[in-house]
Amino acid sequence: MNLASAQQALKKYFGYDAFRPLQAEVIQRIYTGKDVILLMPTGGGKSVCYQIPAVTMEGTCVVVSPLISLMKDQVEALRANGIRAAFLNSSLTYQEQQHVENEFFHGRLDLLYTSPEKMASQEFMPLLRAAKVSLFAIDEAHCISAWGHDFRPEYRQLRFLKKTFPDVPVIAVTATADKLTRKDIATQLELTDHEMFIASFDRPNLKLEVRPGRKRMEQIFEFIDKHPNQPGIIYCLAKKTTETIAEKLRDSGINADCYHAGLDARQRSKVQEDFIQDRTTVICATIAFGMGIDKSNVRWIIHYNLPKNIESYYQEIGRAGRDGADADTLLFYSGGDLMTLRDFINQSDSQYREIHAAKLDRMYQYATSVICRRKILLNYFNETNQENCGNCDVCENPPRYFDGTVIAQKALSAVARLREQVGMGMLVDVLRGSRSYGVLSSGFDKIKTYGAGKDLRQEDWFFYLEQLINQGLLDIAYDDHGKVKLTEASKAILFDGQKVQLVQAEVLQKRKEAEEARASSKSRRQIERNRVRDELFEHLRQLRLDIARKKGVPPYIVFGDATLEEMAAEKPATEADLAKISGVGEAKLQEFGREFLDAIQDFLLEKKDQGVKIKGSTYLETFRLYQQGLSVEEMAAQREISPVTVISHLAYLYENGERIDLKPYVSKAEVERVAQMLTSLEEPYQLKDIFERLNEEVSYDKIRLAIAWYNRRKRKSYQQ
Repeated sequence: MNLASAQQALKKYFGYDAFRPLQAEVIQRIYTGKDVILLMPTGGGKSVCYQIPAVTMEGTCVVVSPLISLMKDQVEALRANGIRAAFLNSSLTYQEQQHVENEFFHGRLDLLYTSPEKMASQEFMPLLRAAKVSLFAIDEAHCISAWGHDFRPEYRQLRFLKKTFPDVPVIAVTATADKLTRKDIATQLELTDHEMFIASFDRPNLKLEVRPGRKRMEQIFEFIDKHPNQPGIIYCLAKKTTETIAEKLRDSGINADCYHAGLDARQRSKVQEDFIQDRTTVICATIAFGMGIDKSNVRWIIHYNLPKNIESYYQEIGRAGRDGADADTLLFYSGGDLMTLRDFINQSDSQYREIHAAKLDRMYQYATSVICRRKILLNYFNETNQENCGNCDVCENPPRYFDGTVIAQKALSAVARLREQVGMGMLVDVLRGSRSYGVLSSGFDKIKTYGAGKDLRQEDWFFYLEQLINQGLLDIAYDDHGKVKLTEASKAILFDGQKVQLVQAEVLQKRKEAEEARASSKSRRQIERNRVRDELFEHLRQLRLDIARKKGVPPYIVFGDATLEEMAAEKPATEADLAKISGVGEAKLQEFGREFLDAIQDFLLEKKDQGVKIKGSTYLETFRLYQQGLSVEEMAAQREISPVTVISHLAYLYENGERIDLKPYVSKAEVERVAQMLTSLEEPYQLKDIFERLNEEVSYDKIRLAIAWYNRRKRKSYQQ
């Protein structure tokens, strides 16, 4: 096999003209029969790296997938693209399973999805040996490693693959894995001659934002108001929290539901299916939700609580914007979240508690950082990046430092005078001179630093204290009810006159102001995006929803948001124009192309009637008159254009795939005569030259139509 056939398959089945970074290199490696470990962020195109070999190599690619719902979605999407795919899992009846196994045995499948348990089972092994397997693909490969963030013991059984099928290449793919996990994947799968491919983890379409976790619901309502009717997920630590938030959202008229492990399988399946089918807009979920979601048009992710590590966080935000269109992410954090997660780790019997604790610390450092967030994430995954991204809250509001020594001294002194026996909330109350019952009943109003910080707002004090913690000047005793403690470094501030640099708290206010400014005056990029997401986009989105419901498939399987946006921007007038849109492959063009073209054409003609000038509408107006059976002269008269222009329109429409009958305008003999002439000429063709070479016996109009016929036939022959 070669990359030319891979390129043709990419266009034919997926509708893309070019591979994304690393895809071609990975596919070429597989063609040579070698093993691959691939790290590529969610939405980066990992699956294409084994799906293209699957449709171009002899035999069946067997894919190991962790969740039944994930298999189902992937198979539906592949079938919609004209690819022979199936899955084997417990959701099938005996008869359905027999049919799939028979198709696999006889080589009538390009891809077969199954679970790690099924792969390693004794009853499946004879069939696996008897069938022609072209490639083994291990999806979510980080599950094989105990060092990873989602370890699944059943994945360890897959080490038999290289022993039993030494000549069949293996590709292990994952979106998130640090150095330790990557090494363990190779060890557990016993890959001795593999190549590691690490794609850029950068997802520039994802806006990264972090906020302190105060008044979260108020901020969530404000956030969702700015994303009306756009699918999103709110991740929470506790099952009860998901239910509470979903209820509050529904009470406010937002179409929301909750998902967690406490629901029975039927309920979870229904919630997930409603979200995939766009029947539910917002899901409030624990981390149990997401791995089985292959939904491309999730437009935002909110983390109500701090995630347990950066790998989990990055995988979860990666579920937004998989179609490449812009998506927003918002993370809330608090010391309380940190305490809860630390308790989970300390109470576990895992031998990796220290590693989990260290990863949690890194997560908290990310949340409280005042440097470019994308830079932190990329560096975490060992991707060196020195440039600020310009698409995170820190970059949009760069912090300014000031001499915060006095503020630090007040805080440290208060901690000392409170004998290190209070948490963050009480410390702030004392500094601000609160008259609360807790402060007064404990006699804290009598200490010298009581009210020393009343000039600062409560949220400002929390902001500064978190910076002091990050700088190692204060510590939180998680094993002592979260009490604030002094450190060795505190002494230099209190007694030796050492200076402290802090970031101004006004950065928080500036972030809020910038958010409001973006809502009223968008950047040029966002203006362009909104221009695309106009009436036509919504018109096409509704058509997609109608088609999806009739077919019983998720809307994104028909076309993704990014494809609809490109349709709305380019406004294709013909099948050939539509075929140029990214994401429109041959199968989808044949199945859905006419409906979407008709919808676009109706929209353009309606807008033209309203006096709006839109490129392409003039061809469509001529086409509609042609469909009514009018002659060239009648079309020209009704449109008040020349007959020559009408012929030019018909030639353009025919060449680009529209159903135009040329026989009334040019004979078969004349077409063949012109076509014969064109074989010896180079483009661009000169009408006058052809007219003279044909002894002026074929008119200019007929030459135009004959060229259209010739070009259409040539393009069709090339595509085949």
